Amino acid sequence: MKLQLALDLVDIPQAKQVVKEVEAYIDIVEIGTPVVINEGLRAVKEIKEAFPHLEVLADLKVMDAAGYEVMKASEAGADIVTVLGASEDMTIKGAVEEARRQGKQILVDMIAVKNLEQRAQEVDALGVDYICVHTGYDLQAVGQNSFNDLLTIKRVVKQAKTAIAGGIKLDTLPEVIEASPDLVIVGGGITAHEDMQAVAAEMRKLIQQGA
Repeated sequence: MKLQLALDLVDIPQAKQVVKEVEAYIDIVEIGTPVVINEGLRAVKEIKEAFPHLEVLADLKVMDAAGYEVMKASEAGADIVTVLGASEDMTIKGAVEEARRQGKQILVDMIAVKNLEQRAQEVDALGVDYICVHTGYDLQAVGQNSFNDLLTIKRVVKQAKTAIAGGIKLDTLPEVIEASPDLVIVGGGITAHEDMQAVAAEMRKLIQQGA
């Protein structure tokens, strides 16, 4: 089980500072969509150059022209690129094909997918690397989470690895671990704390115990 740190509300120097504090406890650094919007793919490039031993995920939430966007993210140093599960099958196929050419991975984000079980099966058949259940920021604000969604996709996904994102904190992590996803994605659950290192260390400990 891997731990991914999601960076959403930072610029590049802040991102480097945060990663430096917790790098010993994480496996993947996510350059979140807001960072890509504000800083461009340069953020991916600089984080990969500063922390070459960590995997870097570019959260592009690709919806169209996937081959091109995956290629550009790969050139910037991304190891994993996100594509939306709500996008066309041809888009996801294009992303997978380009990722294979580049030696990279595709994570499909199931945010806002209505028929989760059916779509997870369809996406799984397209050869993606990860399928991620994701309660977005707007739904977290009204108290929703992704735990039940994770159990749903764990039942039907046969090939891809599973991931969960959205509002995971230290006190809810044990419930997540119990469902045994391959990847746990945490943002504010680490970055909102004054002592990020201590929280990340505790999360890593819990994941190792549960793995």
